[in-house]
Amino acid sequence: MTSRPRPADGREHGGGRAGWLLVALMLVALNLRAPITSVPPVADELSAGLGLSAAGVGMLTSVPVLCFAVCTPFASMLVARLGPQLSVAATLGGILAGTVVRSAGSVPAAFAGTVLIGVAITIGNLAVPVIIARDFRRRAAAVTSGYTAMMNVGSTFTTMLTVPLATAFGWQWALAGWGVLAAVGLAAWVPASRTLSAREAEAGRATSGPRRSGAQELAALDPATRARARRLAVLLSVAFAGQASGYYAVTAWLPEILQDRLGMGAAAAGGAAAPFQLCAVAGSFLVPMAFARGLSARTTAMGMAAMWLSLPLGLLLAPGLWLLWVGLAGAAQGGNFTVIFTLVAQRSPSLAVVRRSSAAIQTAGYACAALAPTALGAVQGATGGWTAPLLLITGALAVMTVAMWVASARPRH
Repeated sequence: MTSRPRPADGREHGGGRAGWLLVALMLVALNLRAPITSVPPVADELSAGLGLSAAGVGMLTSVPVLCFAVCTPFASMLVARLGPQLSVAATLGGILAGTVVRSAGSVPAAFAGTVLIGVAITIGNLAVPVIIARDFRRRAAAVTSGYTAMMNVGSTFTTMLTVPLATAFGWQWALAGWGVLAAVGLAAWVPASRTLSAREAEAGRATSGPRRSGAQELAALDPATRARARRLAVLLSVAFAGQASGYYAVTAWLPEILQDRLGMGAAAAGGAAAPFQLCAVAGSFLVPMAFARGLSARTTAMGMAAMWLSLPLGLLLAPGLWLLWVGLAGAAQGGNFTVIFTLVAQRSPSLAVVRRSSAAIQTAGYACAALAPTALGAVQGATGGWTAPLLLITGALAVMTVAMWVASARPRH
């Protein structure tokens, strides 16, 4: 008879230690999207200052997402070697350095700094879920929702405030100034990391035998457990591919869709698209609220999927209610992200599985996301309208819905 697999650590800290770690983790999350969303608001100033074409600026904004797709396997190996604490510190240090380099005032520096930011955030994308699974397993839904919300708060801050900063100090100082967020995150994370390392050392002395590597943890699992973990990772990879593709496609094209289908001006359409980002903050907290009320993972996931699908279907069938569809989908994209990574944290049998599953899910998801805006634009150019592109988004979200339905079923073991 095989022994039951050891679950992910799931240790919980008490009192002030848990509060300090949680605050530090939220400050880390604040940095995981903010450096990316600070560029589009000053795209014209950056283009003029560096002599870049519109296509060049577009490449600059897409580099981080490409890094998420290409560098995730490397980041997974780095997290395994360094451990999640040092990996998070490396993330914040890389973001800070990349933010400064990107603002140096030359095209090579702009691209080098952006690549550095993209690689650093890729590492953080993997390290943070491992910490949540290890240190907050019983509160994974609530902590993941806070993590998701803080990423959206960071995005909102940089989207709203970069232009006023650029008006006052110039685009270079405006972009470089967001390095303060990384510096604050480092100031909070370093002492929290030392506390975690000391606790690990105590735990290591209290247990017999050497600490097992990730490969040894995986080898210790019975074949049925490994098969279930692989199946969950595949299903969530498909779901996250639909989620990320829908998010980046809508982010890129929603203002133009609103202009063409509703006759809005450019400024009005840009403002009308803002609730899609803002509602994600509230949406991420819907998931732990649903779980606290006893709703199953499947019921919660299907609610998020229905809200997500309301945007492309609503714009096709009842575009006059655009604000409702934009708000519902905005809340859903934040909530669905939370559901996916809560399932990873709660249903993975070891921390090695959490790390490897997160890597596979994010590699697949961000690879599709990097292509989605271009594919949507190509379909729009070929058809001359937005009906076919909106149907394409609907199809991607429908695939996501089916994958989430299967992945979120109540486990039998």
